[in-house]
Amino acid sequence: MPYRNLTTLPVYRKALDLCLISREIVSYVTNNQDLLYLYKSNSFRDSIADAILTDAILIPQKIELAERSECESLRTNTIHHINIISKNIFSYCRGLEKDGIKEIEYISLLREELKIFRKSYKIWKRSL
Repeated sequence: MPYRNLTTLPVYRKALDLCLISREIVSYVTNNQDLLYLYKSNSFRDSIADAILTDAILIPQKIELAERSECESLRTNTIHHINIISKNIFSYCRGLEKDGIKEIEYISLLREELKIFRKSYKIWKRSL
């Protein structure tokens, strides 16, 4: 099975965009704390921000795994996992709103990026 160049895949590029925007929003939401140590914080907002960042980083890795895998069951499980991760990020956005974040437009921006990613994801998963 010949490997496709990941950077030519729209879903992979959108996943990288999602990582970038997530990192920037998390940095803003946590008042520019060191992102590597968010998991140590006792703040609910920091916990949600850490989860967003972790999940956003996992998506491109899972796309690569699905693309490179020759095992059908692994590919199917990975695709299902990407679906769950993207839905979780939507839930984390709601959690940030409930926590009282004032700049809702940043959360809306992340949601819009997720919607764009999910459209690209649906097309990509049919191509596998």
